[in-house]
Amino acid sequence: MNTSELKKYIEAGSLDERLKDIYCGADQISYQKERYVKTITLFEQAYGKAEVTVFSAPGRTEVGGNHTDHQHGEVLAGAINKDAIAVVRKTDDEELRLISDGSEEIVINTAELDKMPAEEGTTSALVRGVLAGLHQRGYKVGGFKTYITSDVLIGAGLSSSAAFETLIGNIISGLYNDEKIDAVTIAIVGQYAENGYFGKPCGLMDQMACSVGSLVHIDFADPKAPVTEKVEYDFAKSGYKLCITDTKGSHADLTPDYAAVPAEMKAVAAFFGKEVLHEVSREEVLENSATIREKCGDRALLRALHFYAENIRVKKQTEALKAGNMAAFLSEVKASGDSSFKYLQNVYTNSDVQHQNISVALQLAEEILKSDGVARVHGGGFAGTMQAWVRNEKVEDYRAAMDKLFGAGSCSVLQIRKYGGMRVI
Repeated sequence: MNTSELKKYIEAGSLDERLKDIYCGADQISYQKERYVKTITLFEQAYGKAEVTVFSAPGRTEVGGNHTDHQHGEVLAGAINKDAIAVVRKTDDEELRLISDGSEEIVINTAELDKMPAEEGTTSALVRGVLAGLHQRGYKVGGFKTYITSDVLIGAGLSSSAAFETLIGNIISGLYNDEKIDAVTIAIVGQYAENGYFGKPCGLMDQMACSVGSLVHIDFADPKAPVTEKVEYDFAKSGYKLCITDTKGSHADLTPDYAAVPAEMKAVAAFFGKEVLHEVSREEVLENSATIREKCGDRALLRALHFYAENIRVKKQTEALKAGNMAAFLSEVKASGDSSFKYLQNVYTNSDVQHQNISVALQLAEEILKSDGVARVHGGGFAGTMQAWVRNEKVEDYRAAMDKLFGAGSCSVLQIRKYGGMRVI
């Protein structure tokens, strides 16, 4: 559809039901209509009026499985109703032109997909990496022009980079491959881009949740072919809402803290001659715990034991939701948070004990919620975000308290979206 016609189509309400479906409620329609029309206008200003397609890719929330994916463990994760959207025009050449949220235009020749060391850590690296990963797998790639905007908060633990990678994968799938690139392949290619081109040694959970959509139980025993199971549960009828609080802690200088988690877990695995903890049993670790303490250190042992218990909790969470047992689910969420604090130890950095944003957030959550919800560290930890499941009647009090402590807009109320990466129009 032409951009001028598309804006009129949206403004007339013709897309309302689809927006309601994608973004989980009628209360989202007005905001999304305004957002879509604004993004189309920005595309026109950059690239002129044209026939376009609109794609979407959601952020994600980790529900269970804190720091398990990189050890080939299990996670429970969900797509959320905040996303990145792209207004796209296919071109007949090999040139890709991309503007993201007002940043400087990126120009990439889609015939030149080797890694460029100077791009490491940039958006260009992610784009080139996704294109390269798809091309290596035999998919067609080609040129396009796009304007991208996102309301997946950067640094808030909702995986803005994975949403972006998923978006690029879906654009290539839609424009050049008849939308036949499956969600798991797009996720694997996203991780490939982030690991190999961008330079971040992330696991696969973020990309899988963003690409597959819904609430999904993922078993990474074989990371080249992860097993996924969508978990059907209507949180809207549960009496609870998902709240994510950005505690505004600085991520500067935390790379060693993040890297130490998989490194210490792998050190325990290496004690047994294995690469990851999935290849070692919990019983073997317990039997050799005295020697592991000596060779690998106490924290490495504790983190390994967290891994095994967390995998069990993921299974219990999944089964609780499938059985419609919200109370049992919440119990496992709380247990996950307790284990992350005590054993995984990713709530604050030992290099700066004077700043413990997530610890403070957890204390405030317990004070406010009592029996009306549970809270836990979210994602990688150390300085990022806190997740809480809050009884509906308590949500506004909870949000107000978090915003008062960490700043207006710190607490977001989210919903699990049933779609992963997709073409909207």
